[in-house]
Amino acid sequence: MTEKTIFSKIIDREIPADIVYEDEVALAFKDLNPQAPVHLLIIPKKAIASANDITSADREIIGHLHWVAAQIAERDGFAADGYRTVMNCNDNGGQTVYHIHLHLLAGKAFGWPPYQERKKQA
Repeated sequence: MTEKTIFSKIIDREIPADIVYEDEVALAFKDLNPQAPVHLLIIPKKAIASANDITSADREIIGHLHWVAAQIAERDGFAADGYRTVMNCNDNGGQTVYHIHLHLLAGKAFGWPPYQERKKQA
């Protein structure tokens, strides 16, 4: 049996999170290490390790995550100003929890490129 991720434990209410949205497919909660005034994580209730593991059967789930982001943005009043969504994939993409998740960031103007290059530790 594969060990549950922290996100699976949040879905199962084994550990607490500041949940801001939930439906039958997805759950959204505040990031513990926010990188913007608004930083939410939107996760599918189905465990999918990374973007590389998305199958054709998961297409509606992935679209749903983006729909949830738009609904939250509208509900919370930052849709018109704009926001950023990001899904990291694997180590070089910045993924640290292997349960896909969509970052929803808002509340400030973002530039491009979004990140500085990460230096590998020797």
